[in-house]
Amino acid sequence: MVDCLGNLQSPTSNLQHILKLIIQIPCYNEADTLPQTVAELPTAVPGIDCIEVLVIDDGSTDETVRVARQCGVQHIISHRRNMGLARAFQDGLDACLRLGADIIVNTDADNQYPGRYIAELVTPVLAQQADIVIANRQVDQIAHFSPMKRLLQKLGSWTVRTVSGTDVPDAPSGFRAYSREAALRLNILTHFSYTLDTIIQAGKLGMTIVSIPVHTNGPTRPSRLQRSMWHFIKAQASTIVRLYAFYEPLRTFTYASLPFLSVGVLLWLRFFYFWVIGERGIGRFTQSITFGTGLILVGMLIFLFGIQADITSKHRQLTQETLYRLKKLELNRSSPDLTDQQDV
Repeated sequence: MVDCLGNLQSPTSNLQHILKLIIQIPCYNEADTLPQTVAELPTAVPGIDCIEVLVIDDGSTDETVRVARQCGVQHIISHRRNMGLARAFQDGLDACLRLGADIIVNTDADNQYPGRYIAELVTPVLAQQADIVIANRQVDQIAHFSPMKRLLQKLGSWTVRTVSGTDVPDAPSGFRAYSREAALRLNILTHFSYTLDTIIQAGKLGMTIVSIPVHTNGPTRPSRLQRSMWHFIKAQASTIVRLYAFYEPLRTFTYASLPFLSVGVLLWLRFFYFWVIGERGIGRFTQSITFGTGLILVGMLIFLFGIQADITSKHRQLTQETLYRLKKLELNRSSPDLTDQQDV
């Protein structure tokens, strides 16, 4: 273990353990807003011995890296090209773990989230009352959100709560605190955004998620993640559907098979109804048997795919647990030192 001054600490001595918080900031061309964001970050938090800042430069073409150094950011990792917010977030988590972070806070570089709330974010994690703490932006109180955007935000959050089995009022919020254990277990599976992915994963893994209300700062620039309302809806909806199918394959394929099975059974019942009442020319209803049988076979095949996918998901769970254990072994054996800049 290495403290903020670089002094080697004994890993066997709990008395000498330095509780480290790392605040990670994914950046893509944020040279203009990064100084204000870093300036508002706290230099001390009750219960935390060491606070460091990590900037993930996601292929910026402006002076983001130079500005980050001028602002006194301790750690910078860089992507050679823009790889998207989800990849930047995952690389940030991995870097924070290598640096020995006990708690990781993720915030945006556009200064949307006031740094003064970081102490409130980490408190439930420090008290071991939560694995993840998510800031609730209280979208009803955000003046620059249109009524349609507020409605879609609420609808999206409700969908995520339903799919994940959690109680998160503001699922798209990127202002979050993660315990070390939570960061070790999370693996980002999507390319668009990590916000929904991590909630659904956490819910399926049985993690405890807590939300705290915050007020946001006004917008400093247009969103780069949301090119248009339709693009945002399509990307978020596809993420939810893919992740739900990934974690609940049997239920997903069962739902998909029900329309085929239902219509097929109804066509069979139609034929037998006319057969029982002695309808003349019953032969003309044999098409109900033909189409009904085809639909039932399709439904059964979809259901069988679900059984196979469910078996595969059990192997995925074992793989995920193995990956978690390998991460812990690697981090326990390796040095937490990280160079100032790492190209990915």
